[in-house]
Amino acid sequence: MTQTLAIDIGGTKILAALVADNRVTERRHIATDRDAGAEAWVTAIADLARDWLPQVRRVGVTVTGAVTGGRWSALNPGTLNIPPDFPLADRIEATLGLRPTLLNDAQAAAWGEYRFGAGKGRDLVFLTVSTGIGGGAVVNGRLALGASGFAGNFGQMRLDDGALLEDRASGRWIGAEAARLGHGTTAPEVFAAAAQGAAWAEDILRASSTRVARLCANIQVTFDPQLIVIGGGVGLAPGYLNRVNSHLVDTPEHFRPRLARAVLEGEAGVLGIAALANTDLKTGG
Repeated sequence: MTQTLAIDIGGTKILAALVADNRVTERRHIATDRDAGAEAWVTAIADLARDWLPQVRRVGVTVTGAVTGGRWSALNPGTLNIPPDFPLADRIEATLGLRPTLLNDAQAAAWGEYRFGAGKGRDLVFLTVSTGIGGGAVVNGRLALGASGFAGNFGQMRLDDGALLEDRASGRWIGAEAARLGHGTTAPEVFAAAAQGAAWAEDILRASSTRVARLCANIQVTFDPQLIVIGGGVGLAPGYLNRVNSHLVDTPEHFRPRLARAVLEGEAGVLGIAALANTDLKTGG
Protein backbone atom coordinates (compact mmCIF):
# COMPACT_ATOMS: atom_id res chain seq x y z
CA MET A 1 0.00 0.00 0.00
CA THR A 2 1.38 3.41 -0.99
CA GLN A 3 1.35 5.79 1.92
CA THR A 4 2.21 9.41 2.68
CA LEU A 5 4.93 10.19 5.17
CA ALA A 6 3.91 13.03 7.48
CA ILE A 7 6.46 14.68 9.76
CA ASP A 8 5.84 17.19 12.54
CA ILE A 9 8.81 19.06 14.03
CA GLY A 10 7.62 20.76 17.20
CA GLY A 11 9.10 22.36 20.26
CA THR A 12 8.33 19.29 22.37
CA LYS A 13 8.57 16.32 20.01
CA ILE A 14 9.36 15.18 16.48
CA LEU A 15 6.60 12.96 15.14
CA ALA A 16 6.71 10.72 12.07
CA ALA A 17 3.53 9.08 10.80
CA LEU A 18 2.39 7.01 7.87
CA VAL A 19 -0.97 8.13 6.52
CA ALA A 20 -3.25 6.21 4.15
CA ASP A 21 -6.95 6.67 3.41
CA ASN A 22 -7.04 9.72 5.70
CA ARG A 23 -5.91 7.84 8.77
CA VAL A 24 -2.63 7.31 10.58
CA THR A 25 -1.51 3.71 10.13
CA GLU A 26 1.77 3.95 12.06
CA ARG A 27 3.46 6.60 14.17
CA ARG A 28 6.76 7.14 15.96
CA HIS A 29 8.10 10.06 17.94
CA ILE A 30 11.08 11.27 19.90
CA ALA A 31 11.56 14.24 22.19
CA THR A 32 12.91 17.31 20.41
CA ASP A 33 16.47 18.07 21.47
CA ARG A 34 15.93 21.81 21.46
CA ASP A 35 19.67 22.56 21.52
CA ALA A 36 20.68 20.15 18.73
CA GLY A 37 19.81 22.39 15.79
CA ALA A 38 18.00 22.02 12.49
CA GLU A 39 20.52 19.69 10.81
CA ALA A 40 20.24 17.27 13.72
CA TRP A 41 16.44 17.38 13.52
CA VAL A 42 16.57 16.40 9.84
CA THR A 43 18.86 13.50 10.74
CA ALA A 44 16.40 12.45 13.45
CA ILE A 45 13.59 12.43 10.87
CA ALA A 46 15.63 10.13 8.63
CA ASP A 47 16.29 7.79 11.55
CA LEU A 48 12.59 7.64 12.40
CA ALA A 49 11.36 7.05 8.85
CA ARG A 50 14.14 5.25 6.95
CA ASP A 51 12.55 1.79 6.91
CA TRP A 52 9.21 3.26 5.77
CA LEU A 53 10.58 4.96 2.65
CA PRO A 54 10.05 2.06 0.17
CA GLN A 55 6.27 2.39 0.64
CA VAL A 56 6.18 6.20 0.58
CA ARG A 57 5.49 8.32 -2.53
CA ARG A 58 4.82 11.72 -0.95
CA VAL A 59 6.16 13.58 2.08
CA GLY A 60 4.56 16.38 4.07
CA VAL A 61 6.36 18.25 6.84
CA THR A 62 4.90 20.61 9.42
CA VAL A 63 7.00 22.83 11.65
CA THR A 64 6.64 25.39 14.37
CA GLY A 65 7.70 28.73 12.94
CA ALA A 66 7.53 30.31 9.49
CA VAL A 67 7.80 28.53 6.14
CA THR A 68 8.26 30.39 2.87
CA GLY A 69 9.81 29.24 -0.39
CA GLY A 70 10.94 25.94 1.13
CA ARG A 71 12.87 27.75 3.88
CA TRP A 72 12.23 27.64 7.60
CA SER A 73 12.71 30.44 10.12
CA ALA A 74 11.81 31.06 13.74
CA LEU A 75 8.88 33.33 14.53
CA ASN A 76 9.66 33.18 18.24
CA PRO A 77 13.10 31.72 19.02
CA GLY A 78 11.89 31.00 22.54
CA THR A 79 9.64 28.26 21.15
CA LEU A 80 12.28 26.69 18.86
CA ASN A 81 15.44 28.50 17.80
CA ILE A 82 15.75 27.88 14.05
CA PRO A 83 18.45 29.65 12.04
CA PRO A 84 17.02 32.19 9.56
CA ASP A 85 16.03 30.75 6.18
CA PHE A 86 17.12 27.19 6.91
CA PRO A 87 16.70 25.29 3.58
CA LEU A 88 14.41 22.63 5.02
CA ALA A 89 12.85 21.47 1.74
CA ASP A 90 16.29 20.92 0.19
CA ARG A 91 17.61 19.11 3.26
CA ILE A 92 14.55 16.84 3.50
CA GLU A 93 14.78 16.03 -0.22
CA ALA A 94 18.51 15.25 0.04
CA THR A 95 17.91 13.03 3.07
CA LEU A 96 14.68 11.22 2.11
CA GLY A 97 14.83 11.44 -1.69
CA LEU A 98 11.42 13.09 -2.02
CA ARG A 99 10.52 16.77 -2.30
CA PRO A 100 8.30 17.64 0.67
CA THR A 101 5.23 19.80 1.03
CA LEU A 102 6.04 22.18 3.90
CA LEU A 103 3.65 24.10 6.12
CA ASN A 104 3.40 25.67 9.52
CA ASP A 105 2.11 23.07 11.97
CA ALA A 106 -0.97 24.99 13.09
CA GLN A 107 -1.98 25.78 9.50
CA ALA A 108 -1.77 22.07 8.69
CA ALA A 109 -3.81 21.26 11.80
CA ALA A 110 -6.43 23.78 10.71
CA TRP A 111 -6.81 21.90 7.44
CA GLY A 112 -6.92 18.57 9.27
CA GLU A 113 -9.72 19.74 11.57
CA TYR A 114 -11.56 21.25 8.59
CA ARG A 115 -11.38 18.08 6.52
CA PHE A 116 -11.61 15.33 9.11
CA GLY A 117 -12.23 16.77 12.57
CA ALA A 118 -14.33 19.30 14.47
CA GLY A 119 -14.99 21.49 11.43
CA LYS A 120 -16.08 18.91 8.86
CA GLY A 121 -16.38 21.33 5.95
CA ARG A 122 -17.25 24.49 7.93
CA ASP A 123 -15.13 27.62 7.70
CA LEU A 124 -13.07 27.76 10.85
CA VAL A 125 -10.09 29.16 12.65
CA PHE A 126 -7.89 26.65 14.42
CA LEU A 127 -6.02 27.90 17.47
CA THR A 128 -3.36 25.82 19.16
CA VAL A 129 -2.33 26.70 22.70
CA SER A 130 0.70 24.58 23.40
CA THR A 131 4.43 25.23 23.93
CA GLY A 132 3.69 28.34 21.84
CA ILE A 133 0.50 29.69 20.30
CA GLY A 134 -0.31 29.41 16.61
CA GLY A 135 -3.21 28.90 14.29
CA GLY A 136 -4.65 28.70 10.84
CA ALA A 137 -7.80 29.78 9.05
CA VAL A 138 -9.99 28.12 6.44
CA VAL A 139 -12.02 30.74 4.59
CA ASN A 140 -14.53 29.84 1.87
CA GLY A 141 -13.19 26.30 1.90
CA ARG A 142 -9.57 27.33 1.28
CA LEU A 143 -6.62 27.38 3.63
CA ALA A 144 -5.58 31.02 4.12
CA LEU A 145 -1.80 31.31 3.83
CA GLY A 146 -1.39 35.04 3.24
CA ALA A 147 1.08 36.85 1.01
CA SER A 148 4.14 35.30 2.67
CA GLY A 149 2.57 32.14 4.07
CA PHE A 150 2.43 33.45 7.64
CA ALA A 151 -1.34 33.84 8.08
CA GLY A 152 -2.71 32.54 11.37
CA ASN A 153 0.33 33.08 13.56
CA PHE A 154 -1.83 34.55 16.31
CA GLY A 155 0.75 34.05 19.02
CA GLN A 156 2.82 36.81 17.42
CA MET A 157 0.17 39.43 18.17
CA ARG A 158 1.31 42.15 20.55
CA LEU A 159 -0.21 42.97 23.92
CA ASP A 160 -0.51 46.53 25.22
CA ASP A 161 2.96 46.41 26.77
CA GLY A 162 4.53 45.17 23.53
CA ALA A 163 4.97 41.56 24.65
CA LEU A 164 4.05 38.73 22.32
CA LEU A 165 0.77 37.05 23.19
CA GLU A 166 2.35 33.60 23.31
CA ASP A 167 4.94 34.90 25.78
CA ARG A 168 2.09 35.68 28.19
CA ALA A 169 -0.33 32.81 27.63
CA SER A 170 1.36 29.67 26.20
CA GLY A 171 2.39 26.51 27.98
CA ARG A 172 5.95 27.77 28.09
CA TRP A 173 4.77 30.94 29.84
CA ILE A 174 2.57 29.00 32.27
CA GLY A 175 5.54 26.90 33.36
CA ALA A 176 7.88 29.89 33.57
CA GLU A 177 5.37 31.88 35.63
CA ALA A 178 4.98 28.98 38.04
CA ALA A 179 8.76 28.73 38.39
CA ARG A 180 8.97 32.48 39.02
CA LEU A 181 6.56 32.04 41.90
CA GLY A 182 8.61 29.16 43.31
CA HIS A 183 6.38 26.30 42.22
CA GLY A 184 6.47 23.65 39.46
CA THR A 185 8.05 24.41 36.12
CA THR A 186 5.66 22.82 33.59
CA ALA A 187 2.13 23.53 32.45
CA PRO A 188 0.86 20.05 33.47
CA GLU A 189 2.11 20.71 37.02
CA VAL A 190 0.19 23.97 37.10
CA PHE A 191 -3.02 22.29 35.91
CA ALA A 192 -2.56 19.58 38.55
CA ALA A 193 -2.07 22.18 41.27
CA ALA A 194 -5.15 24.12 40.12
CA ALA A 195 -7.18 20.91 40.28
CA GLN A 196 -6.09 20.60 43.93
CA GLY A 197 -7.30 24.12 44.64
CA ALA A 198 -3.99 26.02 44.60
CA ALA A 199 -4.84 29.71 44.22
CA TRP A 200 -1.49 30.58 42.62
CA ALA A 201 -2.07 27.98 39.89
CA GLU A 202 -5.61 29.15 39.25
CA ASP A 203 -4.33 32.74 38.93
CA ILE A 204 -1.87 31.68 36.23
CA LEU A 205 -4.48 29.75 34.26
CA ARG A 206 -6.94 32.62 34.61
CA ALA A 207 -4.39 35.02 33.12
CA SER A 208 -3.63 32.68 30.22
CA SER A 209 -7.27 31.88 29.44
CA THR A 210 -8.30 35.55 29.68
CA ARG A 211 -5.73 36.50 27.04
CA VAL A 212 -6.74 33.61 24.81
CA ALA A 213 -10.42 34.58 25.18
CA ARG A 214 -9.60 38.11 24.02
CA LEU A 215 -7.77 36.63 21.07
CA CYS A 216 -10.80 34.50 20.18
CA ALA A 217 -13.06 37.57 20.33
CA ASN A 218 -10.70 39.44 18.01
CA ILE A 219 -10.53 36.47 15.64
CA GLN A 220 -14.32 36.35 15.51
CA VAL A 221 -14.70 39.98 14.42
CA THR A 222 -11.83 39.60 11.94
CA PHE A 223 -12.72 36.34 10.17
CA ASP A 224 -16.31 35.69 11.32
CA PRO A 225 -15.70 31.92 11.24
CA GLN A 226 -18.43 29.41 11.90
CA LEU A 227 -16.21 27.82 14.52
CA ILE A 228 -12.98 28.42 16.44
CA VAL A 229 -11.38 25.06 17.16
CA ILE A 230 -9.04 24.95 20.16
CA GLY A 231 -6.22 22.42 20.29
CA GLY A 232 -2.74 21.96 21.72
CA GLY A 233 -1.54 20.53 25.01
CA VAL A 234 -2.79 23.52 27.01
CA GLY A 235 -5.90 24.10 24.91
CA LEU A 236 -7.00 20.49 25.41
CA ALA A 237 -6.06 20.30 29.09
CA PRO A 238 -8.99 19.60 31.44
CA GLY A 239 -10.99 22.71 32.15
CA TYR A 240 -9.06 25.11 29.92
CA LEU A 241 -11.73 25.51 27.23
CA ASN A 242 -14.33 26.15 29.95
CA ARG A 243 -12.07 28.85 31.38
CA VAL A 244 -11.79 30.53 27.98
CA ASN A 245 -15.55 30.38 27.46
CA SER A 246 -16.16 31.88 30.90
CA HIS A 247 -14.35 35.05 29.82
CA LEU A 248 -16.60 35.42 26.76
CA VAL A 249 -20.02 35.40 28.44
CA ASP A 250 -20.31 39.20 28.35
CA THR A 251 -19.42 39.40 24.65
CA PRO A 252 -22.39 40.60 22.56
CA GLU A 253 -24.08 37.55 21.09
CA HIS A 254 -23.55 38.68 17.50
CA PHE A 255 -19.77 38.73 18.05
CA ARG A 256 -19.44 35.84 20.49
CA PRO A 257 -17.25 33.08 19.05
CA ARG A 258 -18.40 29.51 19.03
CA LEU A 259 -15.58 27.43 20.48
CA ALA A 260 -15.05 23.71 19.95
CA ARG A 261 -12.52 21.23 21.21
CA ALA A 262 -10.19 19.81 18.55
CA VAL A 263 -11.11 16.17 18.03
CA LEU A 264 -8.06 14.96 16.11
CA GLU A 265 -5.75 16.04 18.95
CA GLY A 266 -2.16 15.11 18.10
CA GLU A 267 -3.06 13.81 14.63
CA ALA A 268 -4.59 17.00 13.17
CA GLY A 269 -1.33 18.30 11.75
CA VAL A 270 -0.12 15.06 10.19
CA LEU A 271 -3.53 14.30 8.67
CA GLY A 272 -3.76 17.84 7.35
CA ILE A 273 -0.30 17.91 5.79
CA ALA A 274 -0.78 14.43 4.31
CA ALA A 275 -3.98 15.60 2.62
CA LEU A 276 -2.25 18.74 1.34
CA ALA A 277 0.75 16.76 0.10
CA ASN A 278 -1.65 14.87 -2.13
CA THR A 279 -3.08 18.03 -3.65
CA ASP A 280 -1.55 20.73 -5.81
CA LEU A 281 -0.57 22.92 -2.85
CA LYS A 282 2.98 24.15 -3.51
CA THR A 283 4.77 24.92 -0.27
CA GLY A 284 8.05 23.10 -0.74
CA GLY A 285 9.87 25.73 -2.81
